[in-house]
Amino acid sequence: MKGVAIIHGHFYQPPRENPWTGQVDAEPSAAPDHDWNVRVTRESYLPLVSVEIDDNGKQAQIPVYEYLSLDFGPTLLDWMEREAPDIHEAVIHADRASVKRLGYGNALAMPFHHIILPLASRRDKETEVRWGIDDFKRRFGRDPVGFWLPETAVDRETLDVMARAGIAFTVLAPHQVSKASERGLPVNIALNDGRSIAVFVYDGGLSHDVAFGGPDSNRWTDALNGTPPGAITSIAVDGETFGHHHKGGDEALATVLYRLQRSDKVQLTNFAAAFAAHPPAETVNLVEPTSWSCPHGVERWRSNCGCRIKQDVPPHQEWRAPLRAAVDWLAGEIHALYEREGRDLPGGPWAFRDAAGATGSINGDEDAARLVEMERDVLRSMSSCGWFFDDIAGIEARQVLRYAAHAITLAGAESGRLEAGFVEKLGDDRNVDVFRQTLQPTPS
Repeated sequence: MKGVAIIHGHFYQPPRENPWTGQVDAEPSAAPDHDWNVRVTRESYLPLVSVEIDDNGKQAQIPVYEYLSLDFGPTLLDWMEREAPDIHEAVIHADRASVKRLGYGNALAMPFHHIILPLASRRDKETEVRWGIDDFKRRFGRDPVGFWLPETAVDRETLDVMARAGIAFTVLAPHQVSKASERGLPVNIALNDGRSIAVFVYDGGLSHDVAFGGPDSNRWTDALNGTPPGAITSIAVDGETFGHHHKGGDEALATVLYRLQRSDKVQLTNFAAAFAAHPPAETVNLVEPTSWSCPHGVERWRSNCGCRIKQDVPPHQEWRAPLRAAVDWLAGEIHALYEREGRDLPGGPWAFRDAAGATGSINGDEDAARLVEMERDVLRSMSSCGWFFDDIAGIEARQVLRYAAHAITLAGAESGRLEAGFVEKLGDDRNVDVFRQTLQPTPS
């Protein structure tokens, strides 16, 4: 019996399209590229399609996506389908190749938008999970077994929504459960009405080393080869670690995958195959609400908890709480408006929203299309990266504000009231100034 090794990459970019034009505007900070989607594609997504390695004189071409457990944010795949179709197709092909090799696909689904689900209403959780699953089925041609949570942010209601939707497992950090399996095997979380969901707990120390320690194929290989027989060692990091965050990370990863395929100590696999081979036998408690990137739970996305990018300057994130309050208030108002004006939509407004999907077109009814686009804008305005970074004037928070502004413009006679209320919630003059700058479309 061999040990089991899994390396997971979470690939994601936020929706960057200008809601007035449908195009991604130029982002000067991404120079020499037009925008960050293009830059990260050049540095990570394209190289990982096929990486040439020389491992102690043995040369090989490694199709990384075929051997890497992965999830791709639907907003990124949506952009790729239009702007980088060859990479999009390579990801889909890689999942099919893993099904053929292992019996189970490498890809996990995730919510359509990268929102912090514990901070969303149950109805919004349900829609995001539904849209994520529907998008996954459309692209990959199969039902998802596992589901990645943005920032691994979790609470019991989120897990319950996923379990109801037919999801079997997710992946969490060690501090998010009361007790992780000593052998890395999946564990159960008991939910309501006799339901449960399985959780894989990734190796926190090794994942941190891969994410922040710099590329080192020897160290990574040794760590994974040390997995005891019958145990699982899983790594989970941002997919952009390999090439974008760390130059040379793509070659290091490909070298590790090449070695593990030939290892006589461990089997390289994916989470779904490991789940089928090792059904959870132990039930543990969930620690909630928690995430992988904020030691304060989910405070990074609603308060000045001290988490920041630039550690050499004092924190200045007092804008986070007002921005969260403004977006939450707007979501509540938009939802009420949608429910009122959409009461005659086929199946009712909420079933209609779920069925319309995140990107699906609505033919023949301009008012229904306007209402659903207004709802999409509100969900886009919850994208986690709007709060993750240090400054409300950064491109991520500006994009969140831009989607909120566009939702307001779609509210018809209510637009003036909603804009005034949103501004009041933002409070600080600088916050309001940044918002005002998003009210008009900008050139691409």
